[in-house]
Amino acid sequence: MKSNLRPALAFVILFTLVCGLAYPLAVTGLARLFFPEQASGSLERNAQGAAMGSDLIGQNFTSPRYFWGRPSAANYDGAASTGSNLGPTNPALVGPEGTIARRVQELRSTGVPNLPVDLVTSSASGLDPDITPAAAYYQVDRVAVARGLSPSVVRDLVTAHVVGPQWGFLGPARVNVLALNRALDRLAP
Repeated sequence: MKSNLRPALAFVILFTLVCGLAYPLAVTGLARLFFPEQASGSLERNAQGAAMGSDLIGQNFTSPRYFWGRPSAANYDGAASTGSNLGPTNPALVGPEGTIARRVQELRSTGVPNLPVDLVTSSASGLDPDITPAAAYYQVDRVAVARGLSPSVVRDLVTAHVVGPQWGFLGPARVNVLALNRALDRLAP
């Protein structure tokens, strides 16, 4: 028994050190060396250097002065990334008193037709930082009025922040809400 236990214990210790310590440190070190911004969380910082948020995690903007992102089933908590786990026909989601119906009613009160679906449905992670260009353009008039800006100025800002599909063919065009709102603050604080 002792002759089998010693090598087994040695392998457990060896693989714990290699897989649990050496490999993560090596990968982290290489990431910080070659991709310092991404390895640090893709943080957006203000003029004083304080972190304002991450380009990779959605935030809860509720003021009419800002563009709103997708709703979050996780309440924008990065430690609780999750969807709602409600099926597409669940009454709590799509019923007359359901979550989506409530969101649609709130947004339709603005009087603008053709409501983009990503403004009323949450993403699978609940932390999606991007919206479609249609969702951003849908909000232009509200943001322009709240900031006292011309809608064409705000529309041009949205256009400047539209990012095409990744590598030219993966996924739809998108707008990062945090980056757009930061640019909006620089334009008209």
